[in-house]
Amino acid sequence: MYNEPMLKENSLQGKTIIVTGGGTGLGKSMSKYFLQLGAKVAITSRKEEVLKKTAEELAKETGGEILPVKCDVRSYEEVEAMMKTVIEKFGSFNVLLNNAAGNFISPTERLSHRAFDTVVDIVLKGSYNCTLAAGKYWIKEKIKGNILSTIAAYAFTGSGYVVPSACGKAGVLALTQSLAVEWGKYGIRLNAITPGPFPSEGAWSRLLPGEYVKKFDPAKTTATNRLGEHQELANLAAYLVSDFSSYMTGENLVIDGGQWLKGAGQFNMLDMVPKEMWDTIEQLTRKGKSS
Repeated sequence: MYNEPMLKENSLQGKTIIVTGGGTGLGKSMSKYFLQLGAKVAITSRKEEVLKKTAEELAKETGGEILPVKCDVRSYEEVEAMMKTVIEKFGSFNVLLNNAAGNFISPTERLSHRAFDTVVDIVLKGSYNCTLAAGKYWIKEKIKGNILSTIAAYAFTGSGYVVPSACGKAGVLALTQSLAVEWGKYGIRLNAITPGPFPSEGAWSRLLPGEYVKKFDPAKTTATNRLGEHQELANLAAYLVSDFSSYMTGENLVIDGGQWLKGAGQFNMLDMVPKEMWDTIEQLTRKGKSS
């Protein structure tokens, strides 16, 4: 049942949603479900051809209204222009999904400052550019807006080898929590969502070449011993951008199969101990207590 749609038909009727990084992967899956629930959707990224192909595909599959708009979220001027295009097409918009991201898996000392800038600029600057532009528009027009941002568990745990992304995502979480309080009086809600490992086309093969993909199987890092289904994430995202969650703001919902908790526990690596070895461990423990 976990890979089936959750919300009732037309749950997002009347919503116009901008999805950054909406042309591929999880952004594409969430956009598809938004369309199925009756929302109008604008997808943005820097790759115009990918956007157009995705828009055609999703329009055909869902029968929904979707608009592809090329935009580099690192540029505030491009963000404003993108939002203007969306407003001209749909009349307005009332939901923003900050989903654009970039990452390098690398020892930090091997990164140039430009590589660091690239990731932080997409993740943090891109998110606050879109958030600020949307917020200014909604406050001026007295629209009750809703912002959802995708982050990662290392935003609140930290992690080696993805330091630029961790810095950027941590900033997005702080942005979410801070503005939830400041903009609540305008009827604007902000929440975050933390996906764990979900299968996406080539993601792990790009980051981890060859046999390393199997060695670092992300499914094995979760408590549930499986990857997430895209529909599971889409269900949660749709709930958070819908009016069903209207009393929720400033929250970060983790959907990772228990991954970050499994990694955080000091003795969780004992999962690897074979059953027969526990008898030996128990005997040693008893012997230690009696001595």
